Amino acid sequence: MPEKDVTPLAWKIELLLMDVDGVLTDGRLLLVPMPDGSVVEAKAFNVNDGAALAMARRAGLKIGIISGRSSAALTKRAEELKVDFFYHGLNPKKAVAIEEIFVKTKLPKDRVCYVGDDVQDLPIFARVGFPVAVSNAAPEVAARAAYVTRAAGGQGAIREVVELILRAQGKWDAALSEFTD
Repeated sequence: MPEKDVTPLAWKIELLLMDVDGVLTDGRLLLVPMPDGSVVEAKAFNVNDGAALAMARRAGLKIGIISGRSSAALTKRAEELKVDFFYHGLNPKKAVAIEEIFVKTKLPKDRVCYVGDDVQDLPIFARVGFPVAVSNAAPEVAARAAYVTRAAGGQGAIREVVELILRAQGKWDAALSEFTD
């Protein structure tokens, strides 16, 4: 099946939002037992996604995270990424975050992209102009996405979305120039 041209959606984007587990990570939760009997949650993030989000920020995009879960690892990663919006521990009420973001930014929905992978993301898909599913998303999510990445969650899907948006906006070559000049 030929891929739909999403350039008309991508060129408008000013805010890139994303889920975490299954999007910025591969969806696995690592629960590490500690000597004192407590358990620490660990997550593996893709470095290419992080580098792409830094490029997106420098190109003028706002970025944000909306996650159903909370963890120290996620909080640390959000700080490293310097996200503009960080909502976590919201399961199953992620839509509350997007409504608050719309109030704060006053952006119309067609200026917002959200990347998700599972049914908890569907309420946000219905509220944004450019819903994106990772390649290993639930079928119900992929069916409602304007674009489905080639890369799986945690395997460069966010990098792919950033490149798609920046190319559509004519900003990709400038974003690369800091590395090639």
